[in-house]
This record gives sequence, structure tokens and C-alpha cells, in this order.
Amino acid sequence: MAEDAIARARKVRLIAFDVDGIMTYGTLFLADDGQEYKGFNSLDGHGLKMLQRSGVKLAIITGRTSRVVEHRARNLGIDIVHQGAHDKLVVYQTLCRELGIDPEATAYMGDDVVDLPVMRRAGLAITVPAAPELVKAHSHYTTRRDAGRGAVREACEFLMRAQGTLDAALAPYLQ
Repeated sequence: MAEDAIARARKVRLIAFDVDGIMTYGTLFLADDGQEYKGFNSLDGHGLKMLQRSGVKLAIITGRTSRVVEHRARNLGIDIVHQGAHDKLVVYQTLCRELGIDPEATAYMGDDVVDLPVMRRAGLAITVPAAPELVKAHSHYTTRRDAGRGAVREACEFLMRAQGTLDAALAPYLQ
């Protein structure tokens, strides 16, 4: 299975991410006034920036709508953000069409059954250790790191390693 995931990762030109349970550890913090708070991992953020610099397009497709996701995406330079996506598959298919990218050249990172329609069509499906067994069964790669605690960074480095771009991305920090 690892060799299959590596072969799939070599083809990826676009990766889309769910937010809650992937970019965060999944707990939703809601204030009395309805304001929503999320905790993001800085390791994940740097991994996303390195992956984007390596030439892979990044997207967010999430069922919830939150201003904090807009802020995080803007901070990371992710300009493809679809919130309130109750049918993630329609959003994903439209995105592939608009960008002219074959689904085989995409990856999707999700953690729950609502992500399965996209995960089953993407060339590479990635999930996290806390995902339900059904989601893991349809994933090509399950991170060792937990959601919101470096799982996205691990996925980014996995893709870059498979595509031969990780060493170049890390080289400036080793001089």
C-alpha cells in the first residue's frame, strides 16, 4: 500500500483539505456571541507554504463557514477556499474542471464520512489516525501525526518527498 500511495503522490498537482479534524484537532470553540475559534498548527502552516512553493496548488473545501478559516487561508496564501460546501463532491468536481486538472492528479485530506465522496474520486486520499475505520479503509495514506498536531505537515512532506522536492525545500534551513 505504501508504494501505491507514493506512486499516487507523484502525480498530485492539487491537494484540497477539509478543516475541522484535519487542519484543527476537531474541537469547535463557540463563544456566547456565536464567534467561532479554531486552533491551527504552525508546523502545518509552514508545510503548506513549502508544498505550494513546490508547485502544488492548495485548496480548502469545508462544510462549515467561519471567518477564521478565511483569515488562516489568506495568511497561508491559499486563494481557493470553498466554505459551506454541503456537497463537497460537486465543489471538488467543479474545481477540477475549472483548473483543468484530472482527478487522478489530485489529493484530498479528510477525516469523516462526509469526505468520502471526494476521497474516493481523488487520485490520493489522505486521512488522520482518529478518522472512523470506514474512512481509513478508503484512504491511501493515514498520517502518524494527529489532526491539528502536524498531520497536514506530514502529508505535505509525504507529497514533496514522493515528488522529489522536499530536499530542495529544506536546503535553505540546513546551510
